[in-house]
Amino acid sequence: MHENKQKLTNRCESDGEQQEIVVLVVRREAVCAECGRELPDGDFLRMEAGNVLCVDCADLGHLEFLPRGDTAVTRRASKYSSLRVVVVKWSTARKRYERQGVLVEPGAIERAERESLADAEMRARRQQREAIRRTQEDQQYVDAFAKAILEYFPSCAAIDAERIARHACQKHSRRVGRSAQAKQLDPDAIRLAVLAHVRHVHTNYDSILMRTGDRQFARQEVADRIDAVLRRWEKTTRPADTARRAPEVET
Repeated sequence: MHENKQKLTNRCESDGEQQEIVVLVVRREAVCAECGRELPDGDFLRMEAGNVLCVDCADLGHLEFLPRGDTAVTRRASKYSSLRVVVVKWSTARKRYERQGVLVEPGAIERAERESLADAEMRARRQQREAIRRTQEDQQYVDAFAKAILEYFPSCAAIDAERIARHACQKHSRRVGRSAQAKQLDPDAIRLAVLAHVRHVHTNYDSILMRTGDRQFARQEVADRIDAVLRRWEKTTRPADTARRAPEVET
């Protein structure tokens, strides 16, 4: 273990131009070589010239531990702290030292957390705006789909057209209204959406399917009813001529 500590120290002191100060998480009780304080399991120690030092004797006691996990906070705190120490722990399973976090100045942590929180709030507001925009775009698509239904089925009630469009175009539903064809307001896709609505709402298809479990049989049973509804909806209704002829005036 002592040899592993020394190898780690030597490696960190020779890697790159900027040297990293490293402290270890105590795995077995140790004693500080300078003050004689016992270092319990989980405490931090610093190796200098083969000697074990507590963080106070290593002049690192004024720093605060920032656990790993939030990359943005760690990056900012490391930037704002005039002194930064890497905390590592020996992994018996992986046979290597693994980073646990950093020791940095408390003020640097506070500043990093404030800025990261502001960023998080900004991201939340941006996501909210995007969600509103997507909702508006979806509503515009549903409205366009309902309008297309009424163009192909002019006698369909507006409330039915809206209901069909909303159901067929529901996000993440994988229904016909979410297909690429439907988004181009393709007539075949629109007819499929109307057909499905008529089958389930204007016939007893569901009860037949529930009773028999035979989808093809249920479809055959309601085919005439579906055709009748579709033919009626495809007809163009013309308002009755309610104008009255003016009475003839005797001369």
